Amino acid sequence: MEDKEANGNLHKEEQEKEHLKKLNEAKEKKREREKEKLAVERAIREARERAFADAKERATLERAAAEARQKNISDGRERLGKTTSQANEKTPAEKAAMEAKLKAERAAVERATAEARARAIERALSERAASDARNKSVAGFGASRDNGIKHNFHSKSFSYGVRDSTDVSDGANGDSAQRCKARFERHQRIGERVAKALAEKNMRDCLVQKEQEERNRVAESLDADVKRWSSGKTGNLRALLSTLQYILGPDSGWQPIPLTDIVTSTAVKKAYRKATLFVHPDKLQQRGASIQQKYICEKVFDLLKEAWNRFNMEER
Repeated sequence: MEDKEANGNLHKEEQEKEHLKKLNEAKEKKREREKEKLAVERAIREARERAFADAKERATLERAAAEARQKNISDGRERLGKTTSQANEKTPAEKAAMEAKLKAERAAVERATAEARARAIERALSERAASDARNKSVAGFGASRDNGIKHNFHSKSFSYGVRDSTDVSDGANGDSAQRCKARFERHQRIGERVAKALAEKNMRDCLVQKEQEERNRVAESLDADVKRWSSGKTGNLRALLSTLQYILGPDSGWQPIPLTDIVTSTAVKKAYRKATLFVHPDKLQQRGASIQQKYICEKVFDLLKEAWNRFNMEER
């Protein structure tokens, strides 16, 4: 009897121990789940804080970049105003020099045209004199031939020879006058074409010179903008393509390409072809771009080409 009670007590104690063990395990699992939950919440909170800090820092950097860009634009406008005022002060002297140069070139063209006309007239006169000499020799030959013919045909032959020589002389004189006139008109047309071509060349040279002066004036401020835009992105084709709108400007007509759209190599190649076609010098000339836009697009084209070469090497 006592053994049964002892066994029952032992069995009961074992059950209680097992029950306590299960309770402890359940509590331990619950504490672990709570710890994991707290860890997840803490990680989410830290991620949100980091994202907020990154966004705040990015906004600060963008605001600083915008302020710097605005400052550069204002400085560039101020320098442009000063340069324009200086150019306006120098305009009378430059204008006088240009007018003197044009007058000298016009005088040279007129002198060359006059010399060409004089040579043409002299050549025409010499040809006419030679033609008259030939006509006289033909008339003399006809007269000597008439003297050797019989007397009863003398009057007819003489009149026939005179008529022939007169016809030949008139034909030769008319032909020579027409050739002289045609040659004179041809020389005149050549002189006019030379004068027109020279005037067009001078106009093109003036335009090229003005464009080069404008490029030199705006190069400093535009180089700073391009350098600031490409800072940290040199050789990174995706970064350059996804931020083109910041350097080309909102009025350029360029449609921004998000970074998420150029993840694959095929998308990068397509975006690169689109960008290089947009900033190509021939396309800029067709769109009538300004000197500032042409200068920026040239720099962007070089940077994109360099990044494209690096991208191809990495893809291999």
